[in-house]
Amino acid sequence: METFRRILHIEDSLADHQLARITLQRSGARFDIVHIDSLQALQQLELHAFDLILADYRLPGFTALDVWAHVASQPGHPPCVLLSGAIGEAAAVDAMRLGLSDYLLKDDIARLPHVVARAIEVHEARQAREQAAAELAASERRLAELTEHLQRSIEAERAAIAREIHDDIGGALTAVKLDLAWIGRHAPEGGIQAHTSAALEMLQHAIGASQRIMMNLRPPVLDQGLVAAVKWLSENFERRTGVAVQLRSSAPAIDVPADLQLVAYRTAQEALTNAGKYAGARQVRIDLSDHEGVLTVEVSDDGCGFAAEARSKPKAFGLRGLQERARTVGGWLDVSSRPGQGTSVIVSLPLPSPSTDPTPKESAL
Repeated sequence: METFRRILHIEDSLADHQLARITLQRSGARFDIVHIDSLQALQQLELHAFDLILADYRLPGFTALDVWAHVASQPGHPPCVLLSGAIGEAAAVDAMRLGLSDYLLKDDIARLPHVVARAIEVHEARQAREQAAAELAASERRLAELTEHLQRSIEAERAAIAREIHDDIGGALTAVKLDLAWIGRHAPEGGIQAHTSAALEMLQHAIGASQRIMMNLRPPVLDQGLVAAVKWLSENFERRTGVAVQLRSSAPAIDVPADLQLVAYRTAQEALTNAGKYAGARQVRIDLSDHEGVLTVEVSDDGCGFAAEARSKPKAFGLRGLQERARTVGGWLDVSSRPGQGTSVIVSLPLPSPSTDPTPKESAL
């Protein structure tokens, strides 16, 4: 069954109003048309109760532009169509530029049902798009909030696990090492000594592994600031992989909030991991900067690089995770790479307040 429509007709000629009514009736459309002839009457109506407004261009004491000024100020207003015999094409086009949906000359009133139907259809399609866009934006906000919550939860859990490894496992392993060392010193020569030495060797390996795991989870050096933490990260990467790392900073120490520091550190950590695992790089450069109220961390390598479509692979979560991390603190991530031309990962994080040093000097670390 065809949808019932309510139309508001603003017209000072009763004969023209009746003609519009008859024309719509003959089309077979189901509608209720309300007639008014003053701006005061318009201002007293609830416009969201109508599906469309028809308005003559020139009326006693006001024009369709005055009608539109009032209509456009109302939330959820219907579309507005000009139906006039005293308007030039230029004036009609200007009116549509202001937001009116369409115009029709009274001499061509036979087309009124089509113009009305099209204006309502376009308006409803626009409303549907706006609602879909609003729902998408709300969904993205919820996803961003969830991502931020998950990241905070992960980091809190990492810190808790690191503390447990340090306090419980590390302490227990150290105590066992002391006991084994005592046994080794007091055991007679022979099998017990050999087994004790082997056990001490394995225990030392376990202690080293626990310390490495603890540092990867949440290195205590983060408490010394971003520059110190990234310096430790780069030196550890250089020792482990043999890949040379050059670190440069805009200042010997960069004071940033803890959440921004953690995002910057994790970005550098992930970029170094990618450079070591996949890039086949011989050299990596890390640049830290806090110029113009933005903390920037750039990690560049001279490795094999990758094509742009590689970032769209279904399981390419590393860079996507970095993008989401940056987004949770209002930042953004840029990745530049080409096959055979290396890769550059840049994270930019707005700082709460601009740097107090107007002329920061770059220092090599």
